[in-house]
Amino acid sequence: MCWMVALLAVDGRQYVYRVYAPADALRGDVFWAAFHCHDEGPHPRASDRFDSAELWQLLPAART
Repeated sequence: MCWMVALLAVDGRQYVYRVYAPADALRGDVFWAAFHCHDEGPHPRASDRFDSAELWQLLPAART
């Protein structure tokens, strides 16, 4: 399963990360995976407030 996580950063931008985790993964774990990925990159600091992030699951495409 694939999750998308949008994080707000101090530069006013929103950075979106793809996190591979099971459908029943804890949303906090998915958030921290994206946050640590962002934190290791060259981008400005992201907010570590869970409620400022947007998380959603990408559903698998239907096969016909």
